[in-house]
Amino acid sequence: MTDLMMESTLVSPPTRLWVPKHVMITRPAADLPHTAEIIRRCESAGVDDIRVMPGNALTGLKGASERETYAKAKNTLAVVVAPPSTLKPQPIPPSADWRVDLAKGCPAHCQYCYLAGSLAGPPVTRVYANIDDVLAGIRTHAGRGAITSGTVERGHEGTTFEMSCYTDPLGIENVTGSLAAAISRVGSGEFGDDVQLRFTTKFDDVGELVTLDHQRRTRVRFSVNAADVANRFEGGTARMPARLAALRSMALAGYRVGLTIAPIMPVPGWREQYGSLLDDVATALADIPDLDLTAEIITHRFTPSSKEVLLGWYPNTKLEMDEASRSQKRSKFGGVKYVYPKQTMAEMRAWFTAELERRLPAARLLYWT
Repeated sequence: MTDLMMESTLVSPPTRLWVPKHVMITRPAADLPHTAEIIRRCESAGVDDIRVMPGNALTGLKGASERETYAKAKNTLAVVVAPPSTLKPQPIPPSADWRVDLAKGCPAHCQYCYLAGSLAGPPVTRVYANIDDVLAGIRTHAGRGAITSGTVERGHEGTTFEMSCYTDPLGIENVTGSLAAAISRVGSGEFGDDVQLRFTTKFDDVGELVTLDHQRRTRVRFSVNAADVANRFEGGTARMPARLAALRSMALAGYRVGLTIAPIMPVPGWREQYGSLLDDVATALADIPDLDLTAEIITHRFTPSSKEVLLGWYPNTKLEMDEASRSQKRSKFGGVKYVYPKQTMAEMRAWFTAELERRLPAARLLYWT
């Protein structure tokens, strides 16, 4: 066995594991096979409050204040049945051809949370027990799509299915097993040879994933950021060194890997901080055989509704959300996002494009937004 192969089997214990205090199982989900696996994992993790609800409703999540409701929801895993509207894959540019949701909600405490304002009700994490129905969309939509499937630039990726649009699937994997199930089934060729799963994570619990027969049909991207951003705004996640160690472990195990550098913020000394980050990534990925590395770069933005929700969750946040210092970006449906001014965006884009090529020449930049 080569040194690299030996190293790929030596994965550091996870530095951050989420274990819910409460597990609520809706009645329609109670008897599904995947629910039994979720219960087994939760019990193994030490969860002793596992309840089957009398119906579909998730009750008892409201607290005396918004903060109390937030805290209770963030400590709860709900096992539910994905509704028909969720089962139909939706286009998800510029990341992938289609979106496939294993869950909705995330246990992390990122003060810029992308889910704020887009998910109704308390921020409980809902995992879908009808995993066969969820994954069935891969079969029906393979060979279709406009982002990777059939394109010149990314056609070699096959038809791509994004699993982290509404959750961090690795962050809940130790109590769900949904990610391993998806990776294994796609790796086995159940849905054809020309499909690829992809997900982004801020966690490092990859011990089970490196043992799977994935057949390079899954790309895992680690969400990375400058030290000031990650340390201040990304609560409840694995620290950056742990993420980079997990990145190396996954690459050594033959996975296609990537960086989601997001959300970029022009914090003081941002060039130096992001430069150090890119250098750390280069060190982590040194000497990886057959490295397939991508980069996706996303600048910070917010909407009026997400700002309102985030300030309710994190009233003392130091996150800059000043509309007066931002530019408005309108969607075709009239929605408003606040992004950095054109000059700031151009400056950051030029720097990242040049430095990514210089410090990480193996990385393919998929998009900047």
